[in-house]
Amino acid sequence: MYFIRPFSAKTEVISETTEKAISFRKWMWIFQLFRTSVGSFRKGEENMYKSFSMELAGRTLTVDIGRVAKQANGAALMHYGDTTVLSTATASDKPREGIDFFPLSVEYEEKMYAVGKIPGGFNKREGKASEHAVLTSRVIDRPMRPLFPKDYRNDVTLSNMVMSVDPECNPEIPAMLGSAISTCISDIPFDGPCATTQVGLLDGEFIINPSLAQKKISDLQLTVASTREKVIMIEAGANELPEDKMIEAIYLAHDVNQEIIKFIDKIVEECGKEKHSYESCAVPEELFQAIKEIVPPEEMEVAVFADEKQIRDENIRQITDKLEEKFADNEEWLEVLGEAIYQYQKKTVRKMILKDHKRPDGRAINEIRPLAAEVDIIPRVHGSAMFTRGQTQICTVTTLAPLSEAQRLDGLDEFETSKRYMHHYNFPSYSVGETKPSRGPGRREIGHGALAERALVPVLPTEEEFPYAIRTVSETFESNGSTSQASICASTMSLMAAGVPIRKPVAGISAGLVTGETDDDYLVLTDIQGLEDFFGDMDFKVAGTHDGITAIQMDIKIHGLTRPIVEEAIRRTKEAREYILTEVMEKCIHEPRTSVGPYAPKIVQIQIDPQKIGDVVGQRGKTINTIIDETGVKIDITDDGAVSVCGLNQKDMDEAVRLIKVITTDFEAGQVFTGKVVSIKEFGAFVEFAPGKEGMVHISKICKERINRVEDVLTLGDKVKVVCLGKDKMGRFSFSMKDVPKEEA
Repeated sequence: MYFIRPFSAKTEVISETTEKAISFRKWMWIFQLFRTSVGSFRKGEENMYKSFSMELAGRTLTVDIGRVAKQANGAALMHYGDTTVLSTATASDKPREGIDFFPLSVEYEEKMYAVGKIPGGFNKREGKASEHAVLTSRVIDRPMRPLFPKDYRNDVTLSNMVMSVDPECNPEIPAMLGSAISTCISDIPFDGPCATTQVGLLDGEFIINPSLAQKKISDLQLTVASTREKVIMIEAGANELPEDKMIEAIYLAHDVNQEIIKFIDKIVEECGKEKHSYESCAVPEELFQAIKEIVPPEEMEVAVFADEKQIRDENIRQITDKLEEKFADNEEWLEVLGEAIYQYQKKTVRKMILKDHKRPDGRAINEIRPLAAEVDIIPRVHGSAMFTRGQTQICTVTTLAPLSEAQRLDGLDEFETSKRYMHHYNFPSYSVGETKPSRGPGRREIGHGALAERALVPVLPTEEEFPYAIRTVSETFESNGSTSQASICASTMSLMAAGVPIRKPVAGISAGLVTGETDDDYLVLTDIQGLEDFFGDMDFKVAGTHDGITAIQMDIKIHGLTRPIVEEAIRRTKEAREYILTEVMEKCIHEPRTSVGPYAPKIVQIQIDPQKIGDVVGQRGKTINTIIDETGVKIDITDDGAVSVCGLNQKDMDEAVRLIKVITTDFEAGQVFTGKVVSIKEFGAFVEFAPGKEGMVHISKICKERINRVEDVLTLGDKVKVVCLGKDKMGRFSFSMKDVPKEEA
């Protein structure tokens, strides 16, 4: 259903008494206002908007069209509960010159006012997109990109601005749906609609679009995008979910998506614009025919049928040089020659795989490239491992630190303020034989790092079991397909080498796809290399243990996958994952080492009374800083009284623990301490037996024989043994040196 709401001024109801007092001029003004308002209402859609609503997972989803951002090609103001997101789609009038790809940009903007916060830092305004915002942008981008025309070169920007967040309604959902709706109703060419649904798993029951609190404790975080008939994107993190259960969840989300698509169809029917024509950048058919005459299909097959990427690249370079020489006088063809050669390679590789069942490197359809694994390849770091699959090679280094070094998060999720495990992925240009300066991690690097992190989180020990912050960094030494999954394998081994007691090893592998003219004409490939990824239709990454899936990321270049393809891809990746775990990784390192390495910090945890935290910290941190200065350790204290002492020297750590216990212990008569003389008076000496803790030794309690002056026996800084006598009348600790038991002296 929808409602039409005119933008018109409100007219007050005027009583008879007031009416008599109103001047003729004022009456004319009111009449004119009314006439203008009615005229605006009749005039058209520029002064009114349409509102559409549906029930989605027990909450109301409302879409306002024509209310705001009217100059965008398409705009939808999305309301899901109290969560509000403005989604817009805009396109340039003309194609961007000199490019051979579709220039799509997807933005997900987290406004801190949406959760009633002022941004941190000096600027006090939103700046660089958070990691979560980048990942959400990628999840919106991946299902929508294949639905735009392949020969479309106009710049398109999909922008999603989160303006209000209801903890019961995840803002990612209205942003994903809003991007699809704003594009569908715009005049931008788009083969939609598509819809996206999230699924959680609590106590064995699936939950559609779980709240932020539910997502935090869910055993499954699944996002599925669909068109009318097929699944087009899958993103998942799970606590070792069995394959059949994962498939059930995927198609539960797919069914929900069909209801949303029907809702979008109604919106498009009412508000959709006619799609604009565009300048096609398709390669002329005459050019293809001319290329085939110069480079026959058999010659192209020989060029791409090579095991090593460098050899293939050299073969294609020689073909390119020959064609550029032949077409030197045809500038129009030279401009699109690179795209034509790409398309020729693509058709050749796809035909070889689908029709001849031949892969470019000669492998069988379900064969994995040669594998190798080793640990401890980098000295002095806390843990390291290298995993190699064909020409894909990843080295992961693990670093351990106190929990105080966990990453703090500043975002819209009030339930996630920090994370203890961080996985970072780097992709330098030399890994693919190219040269370009490093400008920091891009969206791809952030996405690959997050995928590996998601895959490993389910098997990590709890903070109580292993009180460390953990960082793994995957360095790509060589890349030829599925480096993200290789980083999962390398990271698992690196964690075990560092002594992190993970519950089970995790491996990852990717499956590819080549499709024909019909849904039944397809071939699923195990362990795709770069060429099969570039020219194929799917990159289906699955990570998990022997017992179940921990992460999925599926990207496609076609308009969706049928259920048989999804099921076969999941089955193939399970078989490959089992082989990698059993035959390679577990033979390299079978289980986590029993202790952390010699260069890793050691951590001891003790529990104190939370009411005595202030005693340990001291006034303005004086006491705890004194302990740190004296022992060289790091000390973290949580609000519940858990104290973590971190250091490299066990003796120093033991001393810090002793001092903390001394400070927090209720003293009794008879306890013996070692202290330092910090003050001398005529009547005795004050001994500091722990930072911030002092007691007095009366002059009569210093020696068994009588002394006239304290200075005759003690000087400032002396270390002495004392026994506690209890508290004096003033509540101070009273000590004795002469009464220390002989066995303690």
